[in-house]
Amino acid sequence: MRRFKILVVFTFSIMLLLFLLVLSGHKPVTKEMESANLLDKKQFALNAEESRIYKEQQQKLLIAISNYFDKALKAGDIVGAGVSIVKGDSILLSSGFGKKNIDTKAKVNAETVFRLGSLSKGFTGVLTAELKNEGKLSYQDRVSDYIPQFQLGSQENTADIKLSHILSHTSGTPYHSFTNLVEAGIPLEKIAGRFNEVTPINKPGEMYSYQNAMFALTGEVTKKITGNDIGVSLENRFFRPLGMCSASTNYETLIQNKNVAVPHSKSRRGWRSKKLNDHYDNAIAAGGVNASALDMAKWMRFLLGHNPDVLEKAALEEVFKPRVDINIGRKYYKRWPGHLASYYGFGWRIHKFKDEITQKQQTIWHHGGSVNSFRNEIAVYPSADIGICVLLNSNSPIARTVIPDLHKIVEEIYFKNQEKISVHLPETAVNSFE
Repeated sequence: MRRFKILVVFTFSIMLLLFLLVLSGHKPVTKEMESANLLDKKQFALNAEESRIYKEQQQKLLIAISNYFDKALKAGDIVGAGVSIVKGDSILLSSGFGKKNIDTKAKVNAETVFRLGSLSKGFTGVLTAELKNEGKLSYQDRVSDYIPQFQLGSQENTADIKLSHILSHTSGTPYHSFTNLVEAGIPLEKIAGRFNEVTPINKPGEMYSYQNAMFALTGEVTKKITGNDIGVSLENRFFRPLGMCSASTNYETLIQNKNVAVPHSKSRRGWRSKKLNDHYDNAIAAGGVNASALDMAKWMRFLLGHNPDVLEKAALEEVFKPRVDINIGRKYYKRWPGHLASYYGFGWRIHKFKDEITQKQQTIWHHGGSVNSFRNEIAVYPSADIGICVLLNSNSPIARTVIPDLHKIVEEIYFKNQEKISVHLPETAVNSFE
């Protein structure tokens, strides 16, 4: 009996202790807690709605872009295209359309490599911005200090030619001076020594005159500064850190890649495939970079300032400052809707436009590229945080209007109804030199 009483008392004590522990852990629900829970539920619903809108917009974009390039393929305007569109730090689309080679069934995809031509100049301009940011060069450095054999006009004129002049096509050389020597494969250091044969058309900094050979001398300058070929500098400073896995700067690497687009030319019988060549391997800074649509999406995301670990956005600003008015010729981009004015920075064109929807002025960083029958276009809209790049393995007429065409599609889907995504969303990928 005594044992039974002890057991009952012990059991009751345990139950009382458990009750007190539960009671001590219980807190009354306050208004602040109810409010916090409500905010969490609202935020969850908001995130879910934004995610739904994002997916819906991306699907609309893919359909619209696919229809655009399917129409071009059916019309025989293109053979193949690599296309990338970025918004903020998200890759909205990175895909391929058509064939790598008209003679085969192989399709272009996001990782198919194209030759970039003068889109390479944009990489060179940004490379100089990084070296300047590191204190290794000044845009006012004299070209002759780095390349002693270089001379253009008198000694006084030669001394006045700065790095800023060759980056902005304002050195005073006639249009396309010695481009023929570049395409003939003559080493750049030898071409540099032949500018004494050229008569300047104006003083440095006075007038825009597009160049390849002169611009390519930037590669010799950066080599003297870094001790590396410009291709090595681009690989170490941009391609590798940005994950541009298929980007390259030489013919050997290009032809070893099995996923490469073949160039094409058009005849009366239609498109005809051509061989890849090594033109501009001796002038990488002006036209020797190769890359895929996915590589270019990563590049544009970086240009928009979303990889500050590679280079801070502020350090890029000088590259995109207008240096000279492009007031000559009837260039195709001057016929784009809303065009107001065009300038050249360092390896980039800077256009001023009036937006057709908002009627506000905006800036576009742009360049075209052509080499070995490839034809490409890139445009970055900094205020809208958008980038568009189209790579073509033919010299197609759609290159003249593809940027405003695709930008109009993007605007109608993402901005017409002001449905803007305001939160970070994860990266998504659906898979003449002027």
